Amino acid sequence: MGSNKLESVAYGYAADASGLEQENRFLRESLENLEKELEKFRRNPLIACEVRQIIGDRALIRLPNGNEFLVDVANNCRQLLPGDGVLAEQKNLTIVDKIASSKRFDVESFVIVEKPTITWQNIGGLKKQEKEIKEVIELPLIKPELFVDLGIEPPKGILLHGPPGTGKTLLAKAVAQSTKSTFIEVVGSELVQKFIGEGAKLVKEMFQLARERAPSIVFIDELDAIAATRVDIGTSGEREVQRTFMQLLSEIDGFKNLENVKIIGCTNKKELLDPAIVRPGRLDRLIEVPLPDDYARKEVFSVHLEKMKVSGIGVDELVKKTENFSGADIKNLCTEAGYFAIRKNRKEIQHEDFLAAFEKLKSSESQDNEHLRMFG
Repeated sequence: MGSNKLESVAYGYAADASGLEQENRFLRESLENLEKELEKFRRNPLIACEVRQIIGDRALIRLPNGNEFLVDVANNCRQLLPGDGVLAEQKNLTIVDKIASSKRFDVESFVIVEKPTITWQNIGGLKKQEKEIKEVIELPLIKPELFVDLGIEPPKGILLHGPPGTGKTLLAKAVAQSTKSTFIEVVGSELVQKFIGEGAKLVKEMFQLARERAPSIVFIDELDAIAATRVDIGTSGEREVQRTFMQLLSEIDGFKNLENVKIIGCTNKKELLDPAIVRPGRLDRLIEVPLPDDYARKEVFSVHLEKMKVSGIGVDELVKKTENFSGADIKNLCTEAGYFAIRKNRKEIQHEDFLAAFEKLKSSESQDNEHLRMFG
C-alpha cells in the first residue's frame, strides 16, 4: 500500500512538472510573438516607388504623388532597371528593397470594353461622316495590304468634333462593329478626376490592352479634358493632366505602321485642343459631326420610326418643328411620344403624341434656360 501511494505522489509531481513546462513554453512563444508585433509597430513604414532612371550609382524615383527625387541605393539593390518597383525609406528615400512590378489596378475595371452591335444602318443623316470614317479607319483594318502595296501609311486616328448628341459615339461603335474590332472606351474627364497620380499609367495599360485585343479601336470621349492647350504648370492637378497628355502622345507615336489599333478622339470643344494632338501623324483627320439639317433629321426619324408602331405620322411637319434638334434629341422625342401613347392605353403611336412630346420637351428646355438665367 505504501509503495503504491509513493508511486501515485511521484506521478502527480511529474504531471505537474510537465504541465508547468508546457505552460512555460506557451508563455515564451506568446512573449516572442508579442515582441515581434511590437517590433512591427516600432518599424518605420516604407514608401512604394517606381524607378524612372538610373544615374550612376543613384536612381531617379517617382513617388505615388507624382514627385520625383534622385536618391541613393542600398548595396543589396544594385540590379535595378527603369520601371522597377522599389521600397524606399521615408526619411531620406534611400532604396532598400525591390518589389515585383504589378498593376496598381485592373485597367478593364475602368474602361468600357465591348463588341458593339450598332451597324451603319442604325445611324441616320451622317452619310458624309460615315464615308470618311470608312476610308480612314475601316479600310486600313480590313484591307491593310492596299496601303502596303502603295507604300503609304494610313492615319493612326481621327478626331470627331461637334455639338453633344449628334452621333459621334454611334459612328465610332459602328466602325468597330463593321471591322469586328474590340471597342475600348474611356472618358477623358473621369481619367483626370478619378486617377490623380495614375492617369499616365492607366493610359499606358489601356493601349497595352488594345494591342492584346487587336483589332481594336480606342475611343476617348471628352478628349479636351486631357488634351487642352498647355499652359504654365501650376497645381499638382495640372501637372497630372500634363503627364497623362504626354503619355497619350507617346502611345500614339509608338504605334507601328499599319498596326491594327486605331484611335478615335471625340470632343465638343475642338478649339480648346492642343495643336500637338492633331498634328500630322497623330489624330490628323478632323471630321465634323454637326447638328442635322432637314434631310438628315428626316433620316434620323426614319431610323427610329422603323422600329416603332406608328399610325398617321406627318414626318415632314416633325422635321420642320425639330430645327436645331440633335440626333439624341430626336430619339428622346420618339421615346416621350411613346409614353404619351402608353398613358392613353393605345397600341400605336399617333402624330398627336409626337406633338404633345414636342411641347413637353420645349417647356422643359424653357424651364432649364430660366434656371440658368437666374442661378447660372
